[in-house]
Amino acid sequence: MTVLTRNDYVVRAIRPDEWERVKQLRLDALRDPVAHLAFLEVYEEAAARPDTFWRDRAVGSGEGSTTALQFIAEAPDGTWAGSVTTLIEEAGAQDWAGFPIDRRQGHMVGVFVRPEHRGNGLVEALFEAGVAWAWERDAERVRLFVHADNARALAAYRKIGFEPSGLAVTFTKNEAENELEFVLERPA
Repeated sequence: MTVLTRNDYVVRAIRPDEWERVKQLRLDALRDPVAHLAFLEVYEEAAARPDTFWRDRAVGSGEGSTTALQFIAEAPDGTWAGSVTTLIEEAGAQDWAGFPIDRRQGHMVGVFVRPEHRGNGLVEALFEAGVAWAWERDAERVRLFVHADNARALAAYRKIGFEPSGLAVTFTKNEAENELEFVLERPA
């Protein structure tokens, strides 16, 4: 198989009417061998969700949303090769782990690139779109959480320019698992 360069992909926001493709990409991501390190959700939970959940998700993170936007990378054959979602978190609120949010920031979640599309700069292109969207919304920084044992993701995020903040969070799904916060500060 020929590995395509990132220039052969179209990176764009999902459209609300693409909920079935959003659902399929998420289910495929949850089947990935490292899904247990990368996602809080498991395949069985996601597969059992009703279509209304997926429709609402596509509306809430599709074109036109001001608080969350899911970007996909579409390969020349029309396949969705990967995805990332950027959430906007407001200062004064609490995050998903109960920590106070001290500044307006972007939060990257749901990072996935299909195995056959990895290693060609696609994750960088997805992050470029998601980070740019956060900067357009006056985010002071962008953050993400990554499992301490997810070496591939740790390397990719460092390559993109994210740095560890020193914050580690333990999820309730497995008290022994540590998620590390990585941040990218807004350029001056």
